[in-house]
Amino acid sequence: MAVRTGAGPGEGLYITDIPPELSARVPVEQRGPGLGRDSVRLLVSRGSTEVSLHAFRELPGLLRAGDVLVVNTSATLAAAVDGRLGREEVVVHFSTRGDREYPRTESGGGRWAVELREPAGRGTTRRRAGGPAGGLVELPGGHRLVLEEPLDAGADRLWWARPSTEVPALLRAYGRPIRYAYTERDQPLSVYQTVFAVPAADGSGSAEMPSAGRPFTAELVARLVSRGVQFAPLTLHTGVASQEAHEPPYPERYEVPATTAWLVNAARAAGGRVIAVGTTAVRALESAADRDGVVRAASGWTGLVVTPQRGVRVVDGLLTGLHEPEASHLLMLEAVAGRDAVRRGYAEARARLCLWHEFGDVHLLLKDEIRN
Repeated sequence: MAVRTGAGPGEGLYITDIPPELSARVPVEQRGPGLGRDSVRLLVSRGSTEVSLHAFRELPGLLRAGDVLVVNTSATLAAAVDGRLGREEVVVHFSTRGDREYPRTESGGGRWAVELREPAGRGTTRRRAGGPAGGLVELPGGHRLVLEEPLDAGADRLWWARPSTEVPALLRAYGRPIRYAYTERDQPLSVYQTVFAVPAADGSGSAEMPSAGRPFTAELVARLVSRGVQFAPLTLHTGVASQEAHEPPYPERYEVPATTAWLVNAARAAGGRVIAVGTTAVRALESAADRDGVVRAASGWTGLVVTPQRGVRVVDGLLTGLHEPEASHLLMLEAVAGRDAVRRGYAEARARLCLWHEFGDVHLLLKDEIRN
């Protein structure tokens, strides 16, 4: 595995490629007898100098009474549907439902942001080009999808498209979970749901699993609660992964309820740590915070991009998976823990053969409490 130095999120010791043997090809519970979701490994970075490796089920002993874990309750959708664009077979990844509140379109009602992918077995790989505008994608059941315009003028990977039917019903009838070619086989949708997932009444959800929450089990949650760790729920419906070309995340729908705002503010006032489970939780929580770090109930669309320059106002730690070499989320990790901590953590992850992707190992980054 190569490393690189230079400007941007990869400055320092970051990977530039992931060898196939470090891709988690199946969920951990399918790798051997007696394994459960909490059998993944947990890399812990405390500040810029201390890195250690644990079993994820050791998490209760690594946190303190009064800490708050902020979790994303968005359920994962069966967001991949087979289709045909002219003579080309494609897989449509339904990413984000548009509406009139979406900040990048004047009339998004009934539209969805989608990505067209090339089939690769039952997984997918990226197409050479997006579009074209006006293209008609034939879907199962006689349904259709008309491509209208790129989501961003400077890129053509994600497109606004108008389906001929209600997408939640289409996904229930013909959809399957989004799966990329590095995984071994199709999995049922239940494999992509976290223990925190709450199905939305209107059929909304995440195109891809908020995977940082996947290693939690009901038994582990109970152990954490008995230790005095609290859980604060919020919702952010995440779109398709945007790591492929240093793309920043685009606006996503979120909701931070009043009870979560109260729990977070109370914990901070009492000296507890606020630890986000996943980059989605960071984005939603920081979107609901004012300049002084006070969180208020909030909902709508967030276009916030968390960078080291912007910093974080609420979050003291982040539990997250291991991110792709080109992921803009690496900047968020730096904002939480500092560049040196991220650099050392990823070097250790490589040396200890940690596994990447949604079924892989996880990384807990905590602020340097002496420095902060």
